[in-house]
Parts: sequence; structure tokens; C-alpha cells
Amino acid sequence: MRIAFITGVAAFLLLSGQTLAQQASDQIAPEAKTGITAARRVEAKRFMVAAANPLAAEAGRDVLAEGGSAIDALVAVQTVLGLVEPQSSGLGGGSFLVYYDASANRLTTFDGRETAPMEASPTLFLDIQGQPLKFMSAVVGGRSVGTPGTVRLLEDVHKRFGKQAWASLFQRAEQLASDGFAVSPRLASLVAAEGDKLKTYDGPRTYFFDGSGAPLKPGSILKNPDYAQTLKTIAAGGADAFYHGPIAEAIVKAVREASGNPGVLSLQDLANYRIKEREPVCASYRALDICGMGPPSSGAVAIGQMLGVLENFDLKGFGPNNAQSWRLIGDAQRLAFADREKYLADTDFLPAPIKGLLSKDYLAKRAALLDGDRAIVPDQVKAGEPEWDHAMLLGKDAAIELPSTSHIVIVDAQGNVASMTTTIENGFGSRLMVNGFLLNNELTDFSFKTHDGSLPVANRVEPGKRPRSSMSPTIVMKDGKPLLAIGSPGGSQIIGYVSQALIAYIDWGMPVEQIVAQPHLINRFGTYDIEAGTVAEKLIEPLKALGYEVKAGDLNSGLQAIEITPSGLVGSADPRREGVALGE
Repeated sequence: MRIAFITGVAAFLLLSGQTLAQQASDQIAPEAKTGITAARRVEAKRFMVAAANPLAAEAGRDVLAEGGSAIDALVAVQTVLGLVEPQSSGLGGGSFLVYYDASANRLTTFDGRETAPMEASPTLFLDIQGQPLKFMSAVVGGRSVGTPGTVRLLEDVHKRFGKQAWASLFQRAEQLASDGFAVSPRLASLVAAEGDKLKTYDGPRTYFFDGSGAPLKPGSILKNPDYAQTLKTIAAGGADAFYHGPIAEAIVKAVREASGNPGVLSLQDLANYRIKEREPVCASYRALDICGMGPPSSGAVAIGQMLGVLENFDLKGFGPNNAQSWRLIGDAQRLAFADREKYLADTDFLPAPIKGLLSKDYLAKRAALLDGDRAIVPDQVKAGEPEWDHAMLLGKDAAIELPSTSHIVIVDAQGNVASMTTTIENGFGSRLMVNGFLLNNELTDFSFKTHDGSLPVANRVEPGKRPRSSMSPTIVMKDGKPLLAIGSPGGSQIIGYVSQALIAYIDWGMPVEQIVAQPHLINRFGTYDIEAGTVAEKLIEPLKALGYEVKAGDLNSGLQAIEITPSGLVGSADPRREGVALGE
């Protein structure tokens, strides 16, 4: 097979034979100007996969080369990621999948989000005085573990869209786990940075550290025979072998017996877990449809709201280096987050005004708040009043989402497209390890507070409920066909990473290798976060002059993107991490 790699910056993006937009002369993506390593542009004719680790991407590429479907490749990629990037995703976590079925010309989504145990109560994260626990006190241990969803999601979608034998898709990950793989610099650095938290329980302590307590070194060979055996069991017995029997028993035992912070997950919770197929949430922007995951993810709604507000302004005319562009983008994000904190949660438990939040009339009213030339004052950044058919008073959320997670995009030879964000939530999850994989801490994505004054919080803990997420797997559609698949890890910053990439692609005409590498500027709650060490720092003083508090720091996205053009596929992976795009 031949894989074509083209480095550098493309002059134009092709869309139905026409340029999407003229490339801005002062774009902020080239390496010499940003301080970020240039992303690699990859072109292919038949299929492509982009994932956060080369070993995982290679596993998916090889499945596609053998005639497998996008979903076949997804199984192979996820099982390898759970081994080589265990801090971000795996069998012990959950996932959201946006999928385009080419044969049916249909877009759909699958919710593999973790669920709260049936023994969980709204006071799960309150101390004996009724006050919210400190975040890390809630994370480390069994209290934070929700019922994992990823294994069931993989099997369910494979039954519908897979072509190759289920068991064959586990072979690469099994082999790597048995023979060992070279520890990547990123994994080694994260283990070292994690320190004592990762030594809390025996499994991670013996796996990630040597006998003297020293962390893994880059390039060292790491074997995981327990993970290999788990994969063999699931390959032979399907998802039921994970949700019932010895694996399930080991999960429950680890959660309920976690010293210092036990949880309430039960065998019945695992046995009852089900995937939800949901209609995608789509928002129009500049004649394109931006489609993604609805609640319990807030991603598609928040991105749709941001873009719906921004459609009222000439971002193309302002350009990517103009502080006014970022005033508009930042304040649109602040308004979307204000609505998100009040209205969005698991809609299986309470209604959400999604149509109202995305209506043109409502977003035009929100856009009017941006009509000045300075930052919106804090008193005006509050949830709006969208139309909806339920009378309900809700309070402001108090959930914390920290960056971790992973993203996978795949396009197969038949034109099927998978965009999946997958996670165990915080880096290394609950720090509990069972049968070779880490368990999630997803329940800490719920609000620790049950009420805001007298008003209930929509995203409070309830038995069987799925915590709200910011994961934003996205497929951009043009005239009913997929144009771009994209997503990123990054906690609540995901919404900003993905929306900024979409703006760069649609308004500023940047090619995919630029949209994944451009410096980040994000404003969720009033403070403007600027990516340190990049040309974005040149905007610090202009943004301060517009009335913002500005803070420079690390904004470590992990964007993966594949564009579907008339002449083939173009893909790229965020150079901030170890991801690659591979195709043929």
C-alpha cells in the first residue's frame, strides 16, 4: 500500500470543485508563527483513520486495508488505545459516536455514556455537613465510577455495521498487550506527573511504576497480560462477557472495596446497561449543517449556539488575527456556556429546550448582546429564556470537567464515516485498575450540588442517569453528504477547540492541517484563556483593552480531522499530542 504524506500548508480547500474561502494572508497556523509543531497533512484516495496514537491508527488502517468497515476499524483502534493510551480512554469508560451510514445516506448517533449506579443518590458528592466534596477527593476511588459503556457500544454498532469477524478485531491489541509495546513519551510524562495519586491502589502502582517506585520511562517495553486475557474473553464471548461473569464481578469488587472512598456500582448496574441511539443535533452555519451529539452531551447544542450567534457577524472579514473576531467568538462561547449550565443534562430524566436554544430568533436575540465593541459585562452573561414546551425552573450547575479523553475519526472505502470521542474522564480515571484496564471517574461530571438555592440543578446525580458531557464528535454535512469529521479531547474546553476549528475551516478557509494546529483562545466563564508560547499571546493586550481578564496557559487539545473532498480524503492530527492520520 502507498500512503501519501504532504507537509506544509495547502493553498486552498476544495469543496465540490470550488475553494471554500480565500486563505487569509495573516493566518495564525504556520509553524514559524505559532510555536506549535506543524501538523502533517495526509492525503488518501480510499480510506483514512486519525487517532491519538500511531499504534492505534495503524491497527485501524490495517483493518480498512483488509476490506473492513469504519466500525470494524473503530473496534481495533479503541482496543489498542485502551492499552497504549490508558490514561484517556478504554474498556472501563464511555463514548459518544456520530456515524454516517453511506448505504442509507443517514446520519445517526450512539450514546455509550456511563450511567450512575442505581444505589447512587443526589448527595453522592456531599460530605457529612452537606457540602460538596473537593474534586480530587471525589475522583480517586470507587465513588466516582459509573457503569462503563464503551464495550457495549462497540458491539452494538459492530452488529449493525461491521463486516469482519468480531474476534479478529481484537488481535492487534491482544498481541501488543502480550508482547509489550514501547511506552510513549506522553504516557511516561503523565505517569510521572501523576505521582502519588496513581499509587493509591495496587493495580496502577505495580503497572505504572517499577519496584523502586520510579515511573515508567519513555521507550521501556510494557506488557499487560491481564488486558490481553480480558480482550480474549470479550473477543470470544462478546460484550456479555464484560457485563456479566468474572470481569463484571472484578469491576464491582474493586469499586465497592476501594479503600477510603468506596462506590456503589453493582452487578445489576452492569447487567442492565444499554446503548441509546439518538437523533443527531444539527445546526446550520454558512449553508452547512454542523451535526453532533445531543444530551447528555452538551457539545452539539453549545457549538450550534455559538455558530448561530456568530453567523450574524462577518468573521471572514475580520480575519483570525483581529481581536474583534475573538471578542465575538469568546462572548458567543460565554453565552452558550451560561445556557449549558442551566438547561442541559440527560434528557431521559428531564426535558431540555433544545429547539428553543438553537432557534434562529433566539440566537439573533443573543447575538444582539454582542453588538458593541467591548466584552459583554458579567451581569449580561447569563442564561437566556428560549422557547420550550415545559415550564421548569432550574438552577446553575456546579460540575467540573477536567481535560483528558481521546478522539477517533475514520472514513472507509464505502464512504461510511465515524467520529467518536471516548473517555475515562480525568487522566487515569478513578485510579482503579481491574483486569488490565482503568475504571472511569465519570460520575464527577455530575454537579456536586443538588440545588442552586431552592432551584434543582438539571445535572444533579440520579440513579441510572448519564452525566452531562462536553464531548463533541462532529460531522459537517453539505447537501446531505459528509464534508468534515472532527473532534477533540479536553474536558469542557472541547467545545471551544472544536468550534474554533470549524470557524477556521469555514470562515477563514484554513486546510485541515491548520485547523488542528492553530493556537487556541477560549472563553467559557469570563476569563480569556490564551495558549501560552504561541502567536496568540499577541492578542493578550488587545483583548485586555476590550475589557477581558486574560490568562495564558496550556491548552492541550487533541483534534483529529478528516475532510472528504471530490478528489479524495485529507486528514491531520493535532501536533500537540502523538496522534497521526493514516490512509491509502
